Amino acid sequence: MHCYFLSPSAVGADLLLGAQQAEAFVRAFLKRSTPHMSQQAREDQLQRKAVVLEYSTRRKQKEKKKKSKGLSARQRRELRLFDIKPEQQRYSLFLPLHELWKQYIRDLCGGLKPDTQPQMIQAKLLKADLHGALVSVTKSKCPSYVGVTGILLQETKHVFKILTKEDRLKVVPKLNCVFTVEIDGFISYIYGSKFRLRSSERSAKKFKTKGTVDL
Repeated sequence: MHCYFLSPSAVGADLLLGAQQAEAFVRAFLKRSTPHMSQQAREDQLQRKAVVLEYSTRRKQKEKKKKSKGLSARQRRELRLFDIKPEQQRYSLFLPLHELWKQYIRDLCGGLKPDTQPQMIQAKLLKADLHGALVSVTKSKCPSYVGVTGILLQETKHVFKILTKEDRLKVVPKLNCVFTVEIDGFISYIYGSKFRLRSSERSAKKFKTKGTVDL
C-alpha cells in the first residue's frame, strides 16, 4: 500500500483551480439562462439579490365543453312533437288532469273558501299554469268561437287548444276573445288580447285586474 502526501501548496492550487472552474461554469450557465442581460447587469444582479432563472411551463389548454343544443321551435313543429293524436283526443282521458289542476289552484290560493277575495284568485290565476283548467269562450269577434268549453290541453303565445266534451280539439286564438275559468264556484275572466304570452313568461308579467276587448 502506497501513501501519498500533498504539500499545502499543491492542495491550495487544486482548490483554486476547482473554484475557477466552478465560477466559469456558473457564469456560462447564467449567460445561457439570462441571454437578454448584459454581463455587467448580470453581475450587478448577483451582488444585490438572488436571480430567478427563466423557465417555461406548458399551459394546459382547457377543453371547451360543447353545450348540447336542444331542438329549435321550428324543428319541434316539423317533428310534430306536441301534436295530440286523434285517438288521444278523448275528454275522459283528461279529467284526472283537470282534478290535479283544481288541487294545484287550491294550494296556490291557500284554500278556496266562500269568503276568499275574488281579486286574489284572479291575480293568482293570471300567473298560474292553466293546463288542465276548464275554459270557456264567452266573447269573441268570431261568433263560432263563442260557447266553446272544455279542458285546456295546450297553450302557446297566441292560441288555446281546448278539448270539448264531444272529444273535439278546438284551437282558439287569444286575440279578440274573452275566456272564463271556473273553479269551485269562482269565475275569473281572461282577456286574450292582453294574454298573448307563453305560460312560462306570465309569472313575471303584471296584469291589470280589468281588461277590455274590442268586439
